[in-house]
Amino acid sequence: MTGMMAPGADMPKPGAKSGGTAPALVLITALFFIWAFVTNLIDPLVKSMKVIYTLSDFETQLNQFAFFIAYGVMSIPAAAYLARKGYAHSIILGLLGVVGGCLIAWSTGLSHSFVTVLAGLFVAASGIALLQVAANPLIAAMGEARNTHFRLNLSQAFNSMGAYAGGIFGAAFLLKGDLFKKDAVLTPALKAGGLSFVTHVYLEIAAALALFALAVFLVRRTIAAHAPVMAAHAESPLSALRSKWAKLGALGIFLYVGAEVCVISGMIFFLEQKQILDIPTQVAGFVGPIFMLFAMFGRFGGSLLLRRFKATTMLALVAAGACVLCLIVIVTHGMAPTALGGSITLPGGYRAPLTLGFIPGVAAILLGLMNSIMFPTIFTITLERSSAPASATSG
Repeated sequence: MTGMMAPGADMPKPGAKSGGTAPALVLITALFFIWAFVTNLIDPLVKSMKVIYTLSDFETQLNQFAFFIAYGVMSIPAAAYLARKGYAHSIILGLLGVVGGCLIAWSTGLSHSFVTVLAGLFVAASGIALLQVAANPLIAAMGEARNTHFRLNLSQAFNSMGAYAGGIFGAAFLLKGDLFKKDAVLTPALKAGGLSFVTHVYLEIAAALALFALAVFLVRRTIAAHAPVMAAHAESPLSALRSKWAKLGALGIFLYVGAEVCVISGMIFFLEQKQILDIPTQVAGFVGPIFMLFAMFGRFGGSLLLRRFKATTMLALVAAGACVLCLIVIVTHGMAPTALGGSITLPGGYRAPLTLGFIPGVAAILLGLMNSIMFPTIFTITLERSSAPASATSG
């Protein structure tokens, strides 16, 4: 029955729904912001690595592959670790994994090898996978069951805020300098300068996250006090494969994430094309994250709408809207960029002339609004209906 868990599943603690959850909720919500910030540095990083290492389009997308394949490889081990060690320990280890990945990426300044960047992304994403496996069911359980969709969508709104901030930060610091100007002559000195910007950004992020991990360590007992009680006998995360709803939820997440990553990872390349917005790389880097800004608005608004409308109805509507926007991009992206008159000031202060290319450009960015509630809603529907423990289903 929807909203119920099977015997032996992870259940909220008796006092978890009463007062005192606010500090833990704030801390876990901050995690959503942090991992989104780190994740969305990759979109400008893709462009940066392509220029610095003179990569083909296939090689360039290895940045995204190295990051997101870690979710597929590490989610089941992460669920197993969560079942054995609990939520607080999992969050701390996940943060340390992200710190380690950022330090590996920073060491690229010493190795001058693109492989080091890929290794750092994989390690950082492995830490984020553990954070996601732990934090999503933790937020879902911290309060009344009827408000599960509301809580996770609200936390995911801060995830989108972190994604937007990460994209803007990345455009400002990873796409900085003459290296990314159109028709720039790529000298070894320019490439070295660009790599230096990249490595210093990751060193600074590692330092900041190390301090946050220390803060989580100091309040680990507060998190543990409000976390769901783990099953007396930890089941294998593979037990979720026996649940029809866990398998359907995994398929839904697979399709949603695959589509969103494909869109956002190519956004800078798409927007800077002559027939779309015809803007400089860094400006495209500032415009692309508006996708995640719309996702944030959608999640804040969706968290309120989900208190009045069924989650399944809302999910169907936004999925249909995403399909319509994709069709608009497909039909209009090859049109001649006919001038419409006037111009618009884009983020970064760049004035771009209005053309028909804005139609596919805006449609692509608006996909963020339709994607907004997909992940948290698929996730909570799956947790409600899965017969497996929450830790296994989350993995």
